[in-house]
Amino acid sequence: MKKIITLTVNPAIDKSTTVAGIKPNSKLRCAAPVFEAGGGGINISRVINELGGTSFCMYMAGGPTGTQMHELLVDLEIEQQVIPIAGWLRENLSVTDTTNNQQFRFGMPGPFVNEYEWKNSLRQVESIIAPGDFLIASGSLCPGMPKDYFAQVSKIAQNEKAKFILDTSGEALINGAQAGTYLLKPNLGELATLCGVKSISFLDVEEVAKEFIRNNTCEILVISLGSQGAIMVTNEEVEYIAAPIVHQKSTIGAGDSMVAGMVYALAQGKPFTEVVKFGVACGTAATMTEGTQLCKKNDVEELNSWIMSNTTIKNDLSVNA
Repeated sequence: MKKIITLTVNPAIDKSTTVAGIKPNSKLRCAAPVFEAGGGGINISRVINELGGTSFCMYMAGGPTGTQMHELLVDLEIEQQVIPIAGWLRENLSVTDTTNNQQFRFGMPGPFVNEYEWKNSLRQVESIIAPGDFLIASGSLCPGMPKDYFAQVSKIAQNEKAKFILDTSGEALINGAQAGTYLLKPNLGELATLCGVKSISFLDVEEVAKEFIRNNTCEILVISLGSQGAIMVTNEEVEYIAAPIVHQKSTIGAGDSMVAGMVYALAQGKPFTEVVKFGVACGTAATMTEGTQLCKKNDVEELNSWIMSNTTIKNDLSVNA
């Protein structure tokens, strides 16, 4: 397997708890909180670890929460490299009301990152990456970081002949995608942003995706449809992957789990169709766990078996193009 490197520039300590009823102006008695390492790339490293693979987890962190993140990843036996910054790594909070199973998610802003710090992160990536590696940049940017940061990461990957996978949003996504990627996993809203339109209907998504592939440097475009599965578009084929219906407990980390599953399968040399199916299995499995937990290997294997026998392939992109 080629080396998998994850890059998280705005990681978080994910804190989750439960409470029996949420109402304003009252003291709410919560259950003991659970603390987990979070943030796009860190979640991906956690899932790859759960699946039995290995990754090199790079992230920017500072302060006592940065120390806590390091300890959490040590406990998981995930190889890591901390890129130091002065600001404290952020904390997020998830609270589930046990009376109705509603989940409330509070995302905090990241710390300010100065020019020296974010440029140092690029130097660190450049010193680690090698030809053929998979480099996954996932999550949001911190305040102070330039909107073309992921575009600069893309150029490093291209120079080193590595495969760049990007999973972010907004201007950071647009700039990174324009610079070139190996794999992108937007949802419908993010695909609309990439294509400069307000929205995309399900009926139009295939043609829009084909047009994007034709006009951009992207080998695999996977449009996430949430509980409905995903659509994969390459230069050779289009495939619709239906997701199994499961009892959802939390959607936190589902997208990260999907990316992790796809890259894990890519690193094993699986064909694209199997790669995306495995990714959908991982994303769906993540919704079966509570709070900020991610997918479990046994769930992934069972769901993947179902998906492998319930998918239709559409070949020949020239049809109706």
